[in-house]
Amino acid sequence: MGPINWLAVLAAAALAIILWLIGHSLLFPVRRGLLAPPPTGLAARLPLPIIVFLIAAAMLGHNFARLGADTLAVKPWLYWMQSGGFALTFIAPAVLLTYQGGETLYGRRAGDALLWIVVFLAMGTVFWALG
Repeated sequence: MGPINWLAVLAAAALAIILWLIGHSLLFPVRRGLLAPPPTGLAARLPLPIIVFLIAAAMLGHNFARLGADTLAVKPWLYWMQSGGFALTFIAPAVLLTYQGGETLYGRRAGDALLWIVVFLAMGTVFWALG
């Protein structure tokens, strides 16, 4: 296992937060909480995404360190295969299942799941660029 690229971890998390904010302010401005109304204001909504994306970026950084710089240099598509794979197999289905049975329209659920896939692919791109 090689060293974790902590600069890429922080940059990927920062980009993910920016994309999440854009996605949830421009693309999907109306949010409904599952159990309670969502908090109002950016300061109230920002701590949880920061924590989530820092953990996700650290997980990806650890994963890429386990693959090793030599393997990633020969097979750069692994950046997107790994990051997109996590989003496609774990996160997007979890998002779709979380909204199941609620009043949320399928288009909204699919859009939210797609946003997570885009965010994870963007994080993979950051790791590739800074790798």
